[in-house]
Amino acid sequence: MAAPEAVRALTVLYDAGCPLCVHIRHWLLAQPQLVPLALVPAASYEARRRFPGLDHASTLKEITVVGDAGQVWRGTDAFVVCLWALAEHRPKADWLATAAGRPFARAAMYTASKWRAALRTEGPPGGTDPPGGAADPADPAACDDRCSVPR
Repeated sequence: MAAPEAVRALTVLYDAGCPLCVHIRHWLLAQPQLVPLALVPAASYEARRRFPGLDHASTLKEITVVGDAGQVWRGTDAFVVCLWALAEHRPKADWLATAAGRPFARAAMYTASKWRAALRTEGPPGGTDPPGGAADPADPAACDDRCSVPR
């Protein structure tokens, strides 16, 4: 059996139409990272370009993280992998990945899912933005009020 490939970079597909997801995006980008994170709106043109074989409709339903060697994590596993990539949160991620911590990770995802369902608005149309088209909320230079977060 071959050893799993090391993870050197992660792409987080987040729901740009969800204020909670956008807030978490900003929080993730502000954290010291052990593994570089790229944050790309789920089902956007850029997500479809980077990952043509992915089920993009499902990425709008639950957080999806893609590793640089093609690994894919969804839901609770994606949440844990995001924490694992952060310098200050890796020990917590290691614990959340255990049998003892897993119920807490699932509870956090369940709570976030309920908040997300209550807050979600129709965001940018998934996958319809052509290159050079609408501003990409994942690009901090192109960010407008759609992805601002109260301080």
